[in-house]
Amino acid sequence: MATEALRAPATTPVRPPRRRGGGIRSNEHVAGWLFVAPVLVILGLFLLLPILMALWVSLTDWNGQGSPFTGQVPFVGGDNYTRLFAEDGLARRDFMTSIRNNLYYVALVVPAQTVLALGLALVVNNRMLKGKGFFRTAFYFPSVTSSVAISVVFLFMFANSGAVNALLGFFGIEGPQWFADSRGVLHLLLGAVGVDTPPAALTAGGPLGLTWWDWLAGPSVAMMSIICLVVWTTSGTFMLMFLAALQNVPVVLDEASTLDGATRWQRFRHVTLPLIKPTMFLVLTLGLIGSWQVFDQVYVMSQGDPAKTTLTPAYLSYRTAFRDFDYGSGAAISFVLFLIIILLTVFQRRVMADRDEPRRPRWWRRRVPEGS
Repeated sequence: MATEALRAPATTPVRPPRRRGGGIRSNEHVAGWLFVAPVLVILGLFLLLPILMALWVSLTDWNGQGSPFTGQVPFVGGDNYTRLFAEDGLARRDFMTSIRNNLYYVALVVPAQTVLALGLALVVNNRMLKGKGFFRTAFYFPSVTSSVAISVVFLFMFANSGAVNALLGFFGIEGPQWFADSRGVLHLLLGAVGVDTPPAALTAGGPLGLTWWDWLAGPSVAMMSIICLVVWTTSGTFMLMFLAALQNVPVVLDEASTLDGATRWQRFRHVTLPLIKPTMFLVLTLGLIGSWQVFDQVYVMSQGDPAKTTLTPAYLSYRTAFRDFDYGSGAAISFVLFLIIILLTVFQRRVMADRDEPRRPRWWRRRVPEGS
């Protein structure tokens, strides 16, 4: 009996037959692609395809007549980009002037609108405040009003005989000619202390076609009026974002920190700010993108004047393409502006990233222990 048991062939376990069909989940990936296909087609036709077409135009010398995709349009490659950075001429000087103006614009608008929006959100989030609905509507109302209409109103307010100069005259201050004086704010401050002529070292040369004196001019008074307009109109939208984030902060954390003896500033600094950090990143990102795309206020109020001190890359791209009929250079300016926005957004994301956990190298992968 034992030998027969040893000689008996080993039986293999019988596996259940495979199903030819995958069951009810076999075609889920096909259904998923069918559901997202309309969105992909719309984005491809109205977003991706125009971007690729504009990229091709930036590599040509198209003047707006006929189709830019025929063999009759000269292909210039990267010459449109080279003129903006490497070749001495009016194109590079105008582009660098617009970059300088926009840098001052971003440096003033983004912090101002963020601080003002957060302050307004803290005010309307106060539980002791009465009439919250009225204040929220009043603070948000400029954001939903037409930017063109508000620009026209500000244009009259900052006129030579407008309300702003009248208010300054009430305090004995002679108001400037807001849209006629091309001097920068820093130049005006230096002129007030007797420095009217620039030092020779600052006018001898400078980077990218502008002298150091031009780079250090500061925003003009016309640009300052546009900055005041934009900060006033955009703070309401960002206030709602901060308000939504503040309402999600647990009240028990604030009460616990109060019981621990934390002051109001300490509660705001160590409890509120860390919890609304994602919203802060969103507000800064949207503000940064919007400040580099400023166009309608410049178009209505100044059109780049006086002396191109309110010229911005977005308006320069429009003027180059639709007024000078140099569509290739205008498209090139747009793509350079797009690259600037992407780089600054990535840099801002790295700066505001959480530093609690150490960064892991890309080659690091979590290893699954054997036998698990």
